[in-house]
Amino acid sequence: MAPSVPDMITAARRPAGAVLDHIGPGSQIVVNSFNGEPATVLDALEAAGDRLDGVRLHQMLAPRQRPSIEGKVPGLRHVSWFLSPATRDAFRAGHCDLVPNNFSDVPRLLRRAAAPDLVIASVSPPDRHGYFSLGTDATYTAAFIGEVPFFVEVNAQMPRTFGGNQLHVSDVVGWCEADRPLVVPPSPGVTDRDRAIAGFVAERIPDGATLQIGIGAVPDMVLAALGDHRELGVHTEVFGTGFVDLVEAGVITGTRKATHRGKIITTASLGTQRLYDFVADNPGVEFHPVDYTNDPWNVAREPHFRAVNATLEVDFLGQCASESLGSSYFSSSGGQPDYARGAIMSEHGAAFIVLHAATHDDTVSRIVPQLQPGAAVTTFKNIVDHVVTEYGVAELRGATIAERTRRLIAIAHPSFRDELTAQATTLGYL
Repeated sequence: MAPSVPDMITAARRPAGAVLDHIGPGSQIVVNSFNGEPATVLDALEAAGDRLDGVRLHQMLAPRQRPSIEGKVPGLRHVSWFLSPATRDAFRAGHCDLVPNNFSDVPRLLRRAAAPDLVIASVSPPDRHGYFSLGTDATYTAAFIGEVPFFVEVNAQMPRTFGGNQLHVSDVVGWCEADRPLVVPPSPGVTDRDRAIAGFVAERIPDGATLQIGIGAVPDMVLAALGDHRELGVHTEVFGTGFVDLVEAGVITGTRKATHRGKIITTASLGTQRLYDFVADNPGVEFHPVDYTNDPWNVAREPHFRAVNATLEVDFLGQCASESLGSSYFSSSGGQPDYARGAIMSEHGAAFIVLHAATHDDTVSRIVPQLQPGAAVTTFKNIVDHVVTEYGVAELRGATIAERTRRLIAIAHPSFRDELTAQATTLGYL
């Protein structure tokens, strides 16, 4: 007679250290990102580092610094797929690695490059049917459900969410317990520049559009400016707190979406406790693997898609360096290229790249003739649609190099426009 679900759940309960039973020399372990990181399991791995040999931990967006990230655990090597404040210095010092990628491609790349042996994640408590949920972070780990065994940390404070993020106890080789608040990032400071940029973007979002909007000061202001809109939908990489006000005000309904009508589609949620309470047990919000949510073909199925993402620097060709200034890395590509491409493939879609025209002290232009030497091009010139600063909107798609150059100079900080014009002439662009 097959064991009952309660018996299966009880039988799989283990101390965090039991994860070591499933790890051998050279094991490749996929670690969930941010609030999905299983801290107790990682603590157990680091404590046993002297017994491990060549184990690699693959993770995007680590939420906190760790000895394994700093290269202090001989048996473990951290492999980052998106740098965070917890990993930047370690990467620059050579203590951990970074894999270039588009977010939508991470599950496939992990299969090819790592052939994962185990996935570790923080999850919600199981329901009566034996299902855990990946809570706020489906991301790349959800893509391995039913394919790779999981060892999970059940966090009593992880909200149960719905979508393609349901993990049955039969796919779990062990689970341990934790009771830890989710991380609430500090609210970004908002400036008049941010409000001006947001205004330019918001007026170009029609009623009935489907939105992908990142997190940060400008995205928050864009959402705050949409209060008079109607029947908006959401298909986004990260579902942030700013969306909640629009849902509760009846602005976001999803009734005009072509896919998942009436549903908010995302792969992760990051923000305030109010946001985490909103997504908990909410069937109107679905979390799916990133190779679904960020697939440009899926994005393009929404005919009035609008994507809003930030960058650090834009050159006259429209190339966007969103992950590094020169060769100094800050993050990685993330989903920006995925959504930029998907939005322009959408029948009536549009994509917006936003940035301040200059540094905070107005001493360095962020509109430049050429990107800094060594800069990583995150979103390349052929798929950049609109570039927005506090001085206006430059429409680049379908424009000549000369037109692009003029339009970008027109939205540069006034202090730099004459110099930029002279440099464009020297380059032969004007």
